[in-house]
Amino acid sequence: MAIRPILTAPDPFLRQVSKPVERVDDALRALMDDMLETMYDAPGIGLAAIQIGEPLRVIVMDLAGEEEEPAPRYFVNPEILDPSEEMNVYQEGCLSVPDFFDDVERPARCRVRYLDYHGEEQVLDAEGLLATCIQHEMDHLEGVLFIDHLSRLKRDRVLKKLKKEQRLAAE
Repeated sequence: MAIRPILTAPDPFLRQVSKPVERVDDALRALMDDMLETMYDAPGIGLAAIQIGEPLRVIVMDLAGEEEEPAPRYFVNPEILDPSEEMNVYQEGCLSVPDFFDDVERPARCRVRYLDYHGEEQVLDAEGLLATCIQHEMDHLEGVLFIDHLSRLKRDRVLKKLKKEQRLAAE
């Protein structure tokens, strides 16, 4: 396993639509292991493959608290089914938009169909933080960042700040 660099906005690579995975094999499992190690190191609770430069429809997450046993989840080719009409607001952050958090409204519940770590089809009913995290990470698979759900003013302000920080870091 290896810790990989995480791409940050406004990197245009993050705007790509990820490609479906043809099969879950040892190479894909190695990628998912790297993603999980990268996510834990960051630290974060979710990571999409595109965030480490792999435009594949793969997500990892772990919502276990600090005092709990790790509970990693792997989602290959996830599809959201039946999002609820009821909405929830959570304060979201993103490893690709460091040090910025804001409220985002998303469906409170959803059903997700996906392939697991072993390539077996699964269906999961998600609500609360799990539903929010899945939807957030699935946005990445479509080239969407959580700041795209905010007002243009807030989004532009965040991107301007990130560009400035990247320019200063490069000097």
